[in-house]
Amino acid sequence: MKPMTEFTIPFVGLKVATHHFDYKIEQAFFEHFEYKDFNNVKVDVNVALTKKPTLLELHFKVSGLVNINCDVTNEPYNQKINNEFDLVVKFGDEYNDENIDILILPHGSYELNIQQYLYELIILAVPIKRIHPGVEDGTLDSDILKKLEELSPRLNDDKETHEENDPRWDKLKKLLTDK
Repeated sequence: MKPMTEFTIPFVGLKVATHHFDYKIEQAFFEHFEYKDFNNVKVDVNVALTKKPTLLELHFKVSGLVNINCDVTNEPYNQKINNEFDLVVKFGDEYNDENIDILILPHGSYELNIQQYLYELIILAVPIKRIHPGVEDGTLDSDILKKLEELSPRLNDDKETHEENDPRWDKLKKLLTDK
């Protein structure tokens, strides 16, 4: 997959200080990764890069809305997301990203592409179980919900369950209470 150039930060020309980068992520970003779970995306990303003489510290902060389908009703809804992540970039002999929050770039590197970190940060901000807010508070009017309620098992009245009991069991239960 080709890296997207708008998410490449050339850090070699930056002063030793904190620098801020802002991005607006939309659906096209996830189409580049061939990720199809989102219907629409409007996420703001703020990256604070602190350049130090021997390393870089990045603080990612994402917030916004992703339009996804409910797991219960398959109705689309907007899910708010918020997530943060810290990354330390060190320099070494060869590229190494085995550690989650430490990235080692080879000496002589002059830029860093952050698109994979943004992709993972947004995906991980979405809850595992996606439930439409209308399902939780009972305000969603959906054909699927009506069908689920229609097909769900109902509790029988006490009279019906009492009639279905075997009279032999009733006599045995009576023995427990008699002294």
